Amino acid sequence: MQDIVRQLGELLVSAIPTALLFLVLVAAYQILVQGPLSAVLARRRALTEGAMEDARKAVAAAEAKAQEYAERLRQARGEAFKLRELRAQKWNAERDSALDAARQAAGLKVRQAKAEIEAEAVAARAALQAAASDLAGQALRAILPAAGGAR
Repeated sequence: MQDIVRQLGELLVSAIPTALLFLVLVAAYQILVQGPLSAVLARRRALTEGAMEDARKAVAAAEAKAQEYAERLRQARGEAFKLRELRAQKWNAERDSALDAARQAAGLKVRQAKAEIEAEAVAARAALQAAASDLAGQALRAILPAAGGAR
């Protein structure tokens, strides 16, 4: 048993340089590789997160611009619709005034035509009256001399 303890002690003593070498390698790794690698990864992460944040901001700004453009487009369409309505109302008013003017002109022509027809009717009545009087006078002369000659 003492032999095993002695061998174990010798093994531990011979392992000390290996353990020291391992600790030196770990320290060198920490200083030479892990530290700079961690710094590079941290900087890369910061840059990536910064770029992603910038991209989020750009997307938000683009969405805001799109909403603004959509609102301007809605306003422009509304204004165009109002202008079209005003133009239609103006055209309707012009059409109505033209129709009223045409109705008034037609009414005036109808009244003038009625007055002319009435004047012609009065003249025709007067002419008929005169013709009737002449005919009555001729008939009376034709009848009376014959009646007067028979007496």
